[in-house]
Amino acid sequence: MLRPMNSEAERAAALRATLQHHAHQYYVLDAPQIPDAEYDRLFLELQALEQAHPELRTPDSPTQRIGGRVLDGLVPVRHALPMLSIRTETDTTAEGARAFDARVRRELALPEDSPPVEYNAELKFDGLAINLRYEGGVLVQATTRGDGETGEDVTQNVRTIGRIPLRLVGEAPPLIEIRGEAYMRRDDFERLNALQREKGGKTFINPRNTAAGAIRQLDPAGMVDKKLSFFAYGLGEIRGWAQPPTHSGTLDAIAAFGVPVNADRRVVQGADGLVAFHVEIAAKRDQLPFDIDGVVYKVNSIALQQRMGFVTREPRWAVAHKYPAQEQLTRLNAIDIQVGRTGKLTPVAKLEPVFVGGTTVSNATLHNLFELRRKGVRVGDTVIVRRAGDVIPEIVGRVGVDPQTALPSPPEGVTSPGGAGSTWRPREHYVPNFRMPRSCPVCGSAVQREKQGIDHRCTGGLFCAAQRKQALLHFAGRRAMDIEGLGDKLVDQLVDGGLIRTLPELYKLGVAKLSALERMADKSAANLVAALEQSKRTTLARFLYALGIRHVGEATAKDLAAHFGSLDRVMDANEAQLLEVNDVGPVVAKSIYTFFQQPHNREVVEQLRAAGIRWDEHEGVAAAGPKPLAGLTVVLTGTLPTLTRDEAKALLEAAGAKVAGSVSRKTTYVVAGEEAGSKLDKARELGVPVLDEAGLRGLVSGAA
Repeated sequence: MLRPMNSEAERAAALRATLQHHAHQYYVLDAPQIPDAEYDRLFLELQALEQAHPELRTPDSPTQRIGGRVLDGLVPVRHALPMLSIRTETDTTAEGARAFDARVRRELALPEDSPPVEYNAELKFDGLAINLRYEGGVLVQATTRGDGETGEDVTQNVRTIGRIPLRLVGEAPPLIEIRGEAYMRRDDFERLNALQREKGGKTFINPRNTAAGAIRQLDPAGMVDKKLSFFAYGLGEIRGWAQPPTHSGTLDAIAAFGVPVNADRRVVQGADGLVAFHVEIAAKRDQLPFDIDGVVYKVNSIALQQRMGFVTREPRWAVAHKYPAQEQLTRLNAIDIQVGRTGKLTPVAKLEPVFVGGTTVSNATLHNLFELRRKGVRVGDTVIVRRAGDVIPEIVGRVGVDPQTALPSPPEGVTSPGGAGSTWRPREHYVPNFRMPRSCPVCGSAVQREKQGIDHRCTGGLFCAAQRKQALLHFAGRRAMDIEGLGDKLVDQLVDGGLIRTLPELYKLGVAKLSALERMADKSAANLVAALEQSKRTTLARFLYALGIRHVGEATAKDLAAHFGSLDRVMDANEAQLLEVNDVGPVVAKSIYTFFQQPHNREVVEQLRAAGIRWDEHEGVAAAGPKPLAGLTVVLTGTLPTLTRDEAKALLEAAGAKVAGSVSRKTTYVVAGEEAGSKLDKARELGVPVLDEAGLRGLVSGAA
């Protein structure tokens, strides 16, 4: 046997150190620094080195163990039967399935003309392996895989997972351990991160690590906002129960006990059956509500499984067949700004194109400035890009490894930041080289971030092309200008066809132009023109609301109209004068002032007036007369016999009452109709008087 060269021994030592570092980051700290695909590449390189030079294999090599260790603070539990890992087939083509079938047939010494081997094919979930121990049908302990021999007691946390039964259904064995995967659905993950962004808190990297962190945290109370799910895929120790003779039968029995088992599983025959399953799941992978990174093939016969046995750390009778990685490394070439329909500015990473999650990705969201800074990325970095399902690709972080360990090579196609001949090395400290623009890249309007807010927004509103469709739909809304017939599809046609660039151009539309649009008949066109003409007669409050000023809802628009009495006085008011309006605070005052300080917004308003929009300029002053219900706060809930919600609200507001959306100790009355829900319950709990429609009319008429 050839003795290894010093360079090979050094490379093996460097690979061991790197893999151990990343295993610690992934399994113990739940803070991965490289994608799974990169870890697999390094692992296979070390495995190949050790196979060529067995003397390089050491007891602490990652190839000799499953990985991970008991997290400090959790009680260690030794497994009655080891929780071993499954060999990974990284050839994502059909040949990966055929290679596994060929190995099985060799292990079983099957002649070429023997029948196909029967397999159970199932999904490879991307979560955290859990062992559930039931005694007498009752859940008594839940443990993580840990290092395969010893795991961590996470019973209290697992008890919070609603999908895991605390007691099995039917006649349960004296003792049974059910093994499976705790995971987080994509929609729950996105919801959690959206809440974190709203609070300005830390966002999470991916569903797998979020689930792992939740399961292994020391305080079970932290599980409340992290909805986890579970699928079973096998058994551990059992006593007093005859296991079915097949793996598929075992899964059926587990499901009968009331434990969730995923329905996307098949009993298939031979290599062709495995290939067909791999193709089937690949086609529906993006539509699944949770992440998978492959499928798992298992010899279905338990007797054949026992005959084949294990090799070191893996069963010979099972394999995980992967799909293209959903996380990859690539280079961040630039950061652009995208302006959304509501004016929000979003940093977008322009990437060196990389194939990830079954498609080539060249753009990825960075969400907002604070998220970008938290992830510590800048132009020129090598970053981890993630794509899962229908989720927009995003940057989850930059490559960062312990400088004391060997560093992975840059991914194929990624050049060294230092240029040709330089040594690629991740940046160790964040140096900002990106700033949010002060003016909108689309329309040039001022960009504003509210105090203690996280989002930057364009203040252009009506003028900004990026916000044009949203502005038109809001302007035409029932509670704004009430332009019947102007819906989403028509707005898309008008804007995409270049017929409308600003709001005033709505009132220049004629029957001829509209009739030329697809699916727009002459009668529909005439009806829309008539609706536009009818909308010109409105109220100052409706017009102010229709302008779409940020933070100005219907109630605030009515308060502005009542306080100032004319549009010119609203437009010319400074922040101090705006603060005198009922319920207008500093944030709202600044938003209104900034809107009307933009010359193009004032120009749009003047053009709308010139188009013929009119209202009684003294409506506010008139409305500012006696308000007998001023100071009262009323909440409406349920369906009233004769009044619509809007009609009831108008009656109350005309008398000076404030109509609120939720019940609190400040609520004066709750008006309840049929099918009143939680608001009525809250009113009773707080002792708030409850009125029906007759009581509402009596309150208004009695105050008149």
